[in-house]
Amino acid sequence: MYQFTAPPPLALYIHLPWCVKKCPYCDFNSHGLKDDLPEQQYIDALFGDLENELPLVWGRSISSIFLGGGTPSLFSAKSIDQLLAGIRARLPLRGDCEITMEANPGTVEQERFATYRQSGINRLSIGIQSFNDAHLQALGRIHDSDQAKRAIDTAKQAGFERINLDLMYGLPNQTIEQALDDLNTAISFESEHLSHYQLTIEPDTAFAKQPPSLPTDDDRWTMQDQCQQQLADAGYEQYEVSAYAQNNNGHKKRSRHNMNYWTHGDYLGIGAGAHGKITIGPEQRIERRSKLRNPLRYIEAAKTNTFIEESHDVDADNTIFEFMLNGLRLVDGISLETFSLHTGLDNSLIKDKMELAQERGLLENNATHLQPSEQGRRFLNDLTELFLPQSSSQQ
Repeated sequence: MYQFTAPPPLALYIHLPWCVKKCPYCDFNSHGLKDDLPEQQYIDALFGDLENELPLVWGRSISSIFLGGGTPSLFSAKSIDQLLAGIRARLPLRGDCEITMEANPGTVEQERFATYRQSGINRLSIGIQSFNDAHLQALGRIHDSDQAKRAIDTAKQAGFERINLDLMYGLPNQTIEQALDDLNTAISFESEHLSHYQLTIEPDTAFAKQPPSLPTDDDRWTMQDQCQQQLADAGYEQYEVSAYAQNNNGHKKRSRHNMNYWTHGDYLGIGAGAHGKITIGPEQRIERRSKLRNPLRYIEAAKTNTFIEESHDVDADNTIFEFMLNGLRLVDGISLETFSLHTGLDNSLIKDKMELAQERGLLENNATHLQPSEQGRRFLNDLTELFLPQSSSQQ
């Protein structure tokens, strides 16, 4: 079924799972730090994990690296330098490789920004979430508004030109005016990229067990609408559901790592709970792997090189759905040429579902491009569900 002529671009995701305290809304594989951070043991385990993955990607170069968590900036600058040096020794990186680290605005982390930059981190994603102290407290964040502002200034002084700010709206007891004030403050720092997304209550989180009082659906819709207009007025282009980037004379400051993910590129995933997707061209198949979630079990697994918790091949029907689930989040959509190159599948396999989506007004009528209509962007779940595998859609 698959007919790959060449594999898609390749990225590397590294999961650093510890944080000072787990936030009540967080459903990521993150763990509050109770004892000393086992930095060296974890770095050694990451190298063992990566070496196990190398046979899948011989001869391929890395276009982007993303250090996510947890709070990666809890790791010392020495450990991050060792990690990046070890990666360069094992994998070829493209000359323009984007290397992003997630960071919190805490004072200790700020002190490390300059040395992170010297180690090769060239993009920083700072988890601000809000500039309102009451809302930060409600979210369980351990920084305050002043620390958030200082962190952005410190990152710039450290030489970071590429900075993303993470910001939420629809927070407990937040008013429309407060959401706009938060965004105004973020815009004033003129960072090249903003991630602006609605707080959602995820299962198995502290907020799910004790739900906070959130703004009404109407107020959250108004927040989204007015914030999008505010971002557009400030020169930020929305290119994905929750991603906004500056456009300087045609140079779009989009996240390369996220674009690779949304366009169904390949990515190695190393670290506790990390997921990966790799196209194995000679065998004409796609494999997904996930790693042991518990950090201490993951470190222990380094003794036997048994990091994988689950792996499976992805069939064509699920590849189509995964492609649409991510690609249709992009405001500009994605080309049919990219579909065939990155999935190894013929466009004829999605022709009927494309036509159905167009008939329902969810997809633009375009013979070479998959682009959600305005209605399709509003009802994105309805659009992507049209591409569910037949067995799933009948359940």
